[in-house]
Formats: sequence, structure tokens, C-alpha cells
Amino acid sequence: MFIKRVLIYFPLVLIIFLAQSFFWVPTYDKQAMGNPDRLKKYIQGSSGDAEVLNPVISADTASSSINNLVFDGLIGLDDKLEYRPRLATSWNQTEEVFLALNPRYILTNKKRSFPSPVDWIDYIKSSLKENEQWLKNIKSIEIVLGKATQGSIQIPTLNKSESLAMSKTNSRMNTVFYSLKYPDTIKFTLNRIDQDFFSPIIELVGAEYFKQFPYDDFISAKKPSQYDRLKPHFSKIIPLIEHNPVIAFDLRRGVRFHDGHEFDSGDVLFTYQSIMDLRTASPRRSDYEPIKFAIADGPYKVRITYKRLFSPAINSWSMGVLPEHLLNEEALRREASIKGKDPKNFTIRDSKFNRNPIGTGPFRFAEWKSDEIIRLKRNDDYWEGPPEYEEYIMRVIPDSLTREMEFYAGAVDNYSVEPHQIARFKEEDKYQNFSSLGYFFTYIGYNIRNPLFRSPEIRRALGMAINVDEIIKHVLYGEGERVTGPYAKMTDWYDHNIKPIPYDPEEALRILRQFGWEKNPEGFLEKDGNVFEFNLITNSGNAIRKNILTIAQNGWSRIGIKCNTQIFEWAVFLKDFVNVHNFDAIVLGWSMGVDPDLFQIWHSSQTGKRQLNFVGYQNAEVDRLIVRIRQEYDKERQINMTKRLHRIIADDQPYTFLYVNKATQLLDKKIVIVESRSDGSEKYEKIYPTRDGNINFYFNKWRKLDFVPQFNHSN
Repeated sequence: MFIKRVLIYFPLVLIIFLAQSFFWVPTYDKQAMGNPDRLKKYIQGSSGDAEVLNPVISADTASSSINNLVFDGLIGLDDKLEYRPRLATSWNQTEEVFLALNPRYILTNKKRSFPSPVDWIDYIKSSLKENEQWLKNIKSIEIVLGKATQGSIQIPTLNKSESLAMSKTNSRMNTVFYSLKYPDTIKFTLNRIDQDFFSPIIELVGAEYFKQFPYDDFISAKKPSQYDRLKPHFSKIIPLIEHNPVIAFDLRRGVRFHDGHEFDSGDVLFTYQSIMDLRTASPRRSDYEPIKFAIADGPYKVRITYKRLFSPAINSWSMGVLPEHLLNEEALRREASIKGKDPKNFTIRDSKFNRNPIGTGPFRFAEWKSDEIIRLKRNDDYWEGPPEYEEYIMRVIPDSLTREMEFYAGAVDNYSVEPHQIARFKEEDKYQNFSSLGYFFTYIGYNIRNPLFRSPEIRRALGMAINVDEIIKHVLYGEGERVTGPYAKMTDWYDHNIKPIPYDPEEALRILRQFGWEKNPEGFLEKDGNVFEFNLITNSGNAIRKNILTIAQNGWSRIGIKCNTQIFEWAVFLKDFVNVHNFDAIVLGWSMGVDPDLFQIWHSSQTGKRQLNFVGYQNAEVDRLIVRIRQEYDKERQINMTKRLHRIIADDQPYTFLYVNKATQLLDKKIVIVESRSDGSEKYEKIYPTRDGNINFYFNKWRKLDFVPQFNHSN
């Protein structure tokens, strides 16, 4: 009988307990009255834990949020998204360009040859003397005499029989060795980067100069039998014109890592070398691959020379800088020995540093309990001045309802608000409310390798059958906007003149009929005996994407398309489907940045397995524009090219671009920005978002007061 009563009443008691916990949890004000130290702590609620606290390795949002507080980069973005000094106090971008001299060149109209490099310089300067702006950009001109050297190049197999033969012998047969006597070159040092520098020279000497360059005079195969294989690669071995942009950084003096060790140029070079080390497997490697070499000009100067034009270069130096003294080969060898591991196989990825990071940032690492909490302490010696908060805490709270309750109670100061929660929070006048478009867009991507999706018109028709406005209204609760292309809407790269694909099922059906698709007796579209049928997949754990699956399926069904939907666990989703291109169509999202570079996701060279252009999109003009944008340093020209690129991708519809989320942040009104007046008194300012919607730009100046301030001229 006793057991029966327990079974009856225990659940009831538990429900009552949980209910009172929800309705009578103490408010922040009540907590603070008995614990004033709470005012000194900022607590962030996170849905997931960090993966690794090393900016060179990390790629997830939670890790980045911590790394941005522990580490500094050489530069950063200000509240207007312009570059500002951080560990570098200043920088200068110049360029070195090289012209390989053709000893056989004869000026046809004057029957004149140029026996020496000096003759070449005189000819170029005299011929282009009217081009004042071009000449004005030249800081110096010098001759670089050619040197003899040895080299090798990897040459792919050309045919099946050759490949078969190589498989039975040494794979080094794929490497062709050569002797090289490099031609004399003219080196122009420029005051500023000019991607069009060679245009007047090419016009002066003519295209034949480059087409008829005597490579045979300078290159010879070590084995004469390999000459024919080597010849098609001559222009790669000897580039006739070469752009080498240079970034020179002046580093901030007196900055120290959290362990007291002084920051200098060696740390910058070490960070770059760590990224480029294949054993590190850094996701940032592609941003640094264009570097030709990096050198230190003393302890507080770094000079980075690039092997080609690369306009995104400056942005990459916002990367957090690692401490060389803690992660160099000697330090890793010592750590490996202590752990009883093989030093030869011990890399940065294996180091304890990744859970106990040491940087130069405004906060020092203090504690990490996996899936529970990460605690940071204020860096009182921070070079820019210590933050207002003494502690930064990230609490891992996977459940959205629990995060909401903790926020209401004041146990959490901020978290990412779910769309369905926003309406009721907006009604609370005790909170500051910030809502802005984010960088993350959601899309349906089509595997263009599938014949069903090869036509842009077909892909457009598929998009017209989906009511995206209904998705935004009912799934996102209005917290989103239509998006038409690959750039963030708040950047200059986005073309606002491009209109979203309209919801028009009748027009979609008309387009499909033009391609020979007609409804069969069962109501499905059919062509040549084949039903228009495919699978649409996404990852588990995302309720919004699950809803999109259903909405897209229903929309296509109305016009006679048979769509099957499947959901997979994230690791399986990537490994078995996305990375190996084993899918028809896919619901995913992409986080855009402020930079216009789209190489990794849209260039045709990135369509291989485990690369980001997994839909297999290829367009020669898109490739050209992407490369040209990377080479362009004039912003207005970049804008013109990005908008053309946006237009082409919007027309081709490799994705059905659905929407971009609104990011909503809520804070207690007692959290303010603290500024100092000239007389030493304090002034409180409202928190406001930057151009990209970020409210955390002035976070180091945030403070939580014990009252709500009145913002007026007397503050």
C-alpha cells in the first residue's frame, strides 16, 4: 500500500516542485542584494561547449567566442567595419613586381634590340613618360641578374598506360627534374599595390613578347627523354610577370602574454608557420597559402610578401597570435616526454595548451569543465586597459527553455534567443532589445552532377514552388528576411536590386513542361518514362531545417514532383553524404563574412570531395570574377564585380536562397558602456550595435550597475 501511495504522489510532488522553481526562482535583483560580486561577472548562456581553445585550430562558434577574448590579432575591425590597430600599431601595403627579360626581343617597328637590362629600363621609362600616375607609383627600379639553380616539378600522368606503368615502378617517375638559368629581371618597387601595373608594359612590347619567350634558353630537363613532358610547364617554372604584394606591420611594444612573456615578431611568424604546418590541419590554411615568405625586421617589425595578388590578405591578420615559447618544437618535445608520447608525432593539436590557452587578450583563461562551464578572469595588465567585468563565464545550457529560465532569473546575462521566444521578451521593458540581420543564410543546394538539376531554369522552377515567405512567417516567427545571393545584406557587396524568386507554382509547372515534363495518371511529372523524383536531406538536431524539409516537399508535391526526405545525425550527414557528394538536394546554411572572397565555396576548383563547393557548381565567368576580386585592391571596382557575381549566381540558382536569420540579443537595462570624462568622472552610454549587428564591440567597457541609469546630457 505504501509503495502504491509513493507511486501515486511522488510524480505529483515533483511536478509541484518544478512549477515553483519556474515561477518563484529568485530574480536577478534579489540575487544581487545578497551577492554584490555578481555585478562583476558576465555570464553567457551557450547551447554547446567549445571544442578547442586555440584560434589556429578552432572553427566552431563557441570556441571562437572564447578565443576572441583570450587572444589578440594584429588588426581588428572597428564599429564601422574598418580595420583598426591591435597588436600592430600600423601597417603599410606596398608591392614588388618583376618582369622577366626576353633576350631575343626585337622592337619590330624600329628593328631595335635590347642587349642589356639597362636598355630595357631606359626604353620603358622613355616610352611611358607620359603616363605620370603610373610612373609616380614607382618607388625604385633595379636589375636582378639571373641565377642558375636546380628544381623539380610534379607532373600528372597523362594516360592510362602511363599510369599503369608508374604503378609498377617508383612513384618518383611522376617528378621531373630540371636545370634552370633564370633570366635577368627588372624589379619595380611600388608605393602602392597596382594590379594593372603591367598593362601599359604589355601594350608597349606586344603580346608576342610573352608568346614567343625562349624558355628553351633557360630550362633543360635533367633527362632528355622527359623534355616533352616538361615543356607544357615552362611558364609555371618561369613566370614572365610576377606580382608580389607586401604588408609591413609595426608591432605594439610592451605587450605581454598572460604568463608574463613579452610579445614580439617571433610570435607572429610562429603563428603563420603553425597554420601552414600540414600536421596542424588548420582550417585557416587557405588564407595564408598565398604567402611567399614572412620575415622579421627586428623584434617589432614583420614583413609579409605574397606570391600573387591577394586582396583578402590583410583580413587574415585578425587571427589570434600564439605564444611561440609555449608551443615551439622544444616546448612540444618536453610536453610529449612528460606525457610519455612520441615527440615525433606530437603536434600542437596534442598540446595541453588547447584546454589551457595563454594569449594577450583582455581575459585570462581560468577554468574549463567540459559541457558545463568555461571561466575567464580579467587581464589587469591588458595593453588597452582592463575590462570592466572581473570575470567572463560561459555556461553550457543545451536546453532552450532552461536558458530562458536562467536568463529571467538573472543567472545568465545573455544568450541567443530562439525565434519563438522573441515576442514575449520584447514585451519586457526591463530588457534592452537588439535585433539585426545576421551573417547566416539558409538554402536548398542541388547536386548539379545529377542530370535533373543541370539546367538553371529547372533549378529556378524548383525555387518558385516553395513559399519562402511562409517559412519566415510561421517557422521563424517573422525573424528573418529573404536573401538572393552569397553576400551578407549589410555589406557593400550585396546587390539589393536583385529580387527574390517569386512564389509562383503555376509558372514553375510551365517551365518544367517546356523541358518535356508532363503529369502522368498518378499526378507526378514524368519524362521519357522517368518520374521527377529525388531525395532532400538535412542534419538532425535542427527543428527549423526539419520544417523546411516538410514545406519544400509539400510545395514540390503540388506541382507533381516526388520528393523523399531524410534526416541524418550530423557526423554521418557530413561523412557519408556531403563530403562524398552522395546526395540529390540538401538543406544547409552558410555563415558569410565581411570579405568579398568566395573562392572556397563557389570556385570550380573547389568541387572535390571534402571541399566546400560540394554542389558541383561550375561557371567560367564566375571563376574569372572570383579570382579577379581576389586580385582587386580598389573597393569600388570590387563592388562592381561582386554585384555582377551576385547577379550570375542568382540567375544560375545552384542554391535556392531562402532567408537570412535575424539575430536577437537581450540584455538587462542595467548593463551599460562606461566611459571616462576628462575630469575623471564616469559617463554611462547605451549599448548599440555596430554596422554588422554586433553588440559586443565595446564589451571591455560594459558594466552591470545596481540601478537603471537615465541617459541624458548630464551623465
